[in-house]
Amino acid sequence: MRMIVATVLLFTSTAALADNSGERTWAGHESARTPTATDVISGLYAFGRFQQGLLESADLRGNHEVKTLAISRAEDAARRDKALKQIQQAIGAELNARKTSTAGAALAGPDDSEGPAYVRRFYAAQVAEYEETIALLERYLRAPDNEALRAFAREQLPILRSQLKDAARTMADK
Repeated sequence: MRMIVATVLLFTSTAALADNSGERTWAGHESARTPTATDVISGLYAFGRFQQGLLESADLRGNHEVKTLAISRAEDAARRDKALKQIQQAIGAELNARKTSTAGAALAGPDDSEGPAYVRRFYAAQVAEYEETIALLERYLRAPDNEALRAFAREQLPILRSQLKDAARTMADK
């Protein structure tokens, strides 16, 4: 039951995203406006902060498997952020803070915050963030406004989809 509540709380805390024009968009919502390069870069930076938050949480509560995965994902995020920084500088994008990482809040739980319950929440949080990030990139690729970012998004999508499948499969096994 706690897992269901945690998943619902995670979804509701990350689903609504505000952009700088005051519009609201929802992850996976087909009628959402097409994101700009700045929106995508901001979203990918937020995803990187989320993965760093997972690493911090895993350091405190996770088992060896979770810690190893969190380290790997944080390293992926650092590499992605480095490439994004170059694209951001090339297009002169001014970023706005879209959202803050919800990893800590999603993974902070009551007394059973370690062990199997923590591991399930760890993977559930990942799945939700991957789905949101993938949806953002897919919406962007429908009408990209920057060639370098378009190429970057096309390169990242298969990687993110594979990592999503791994996280979903592992969560189902837990």
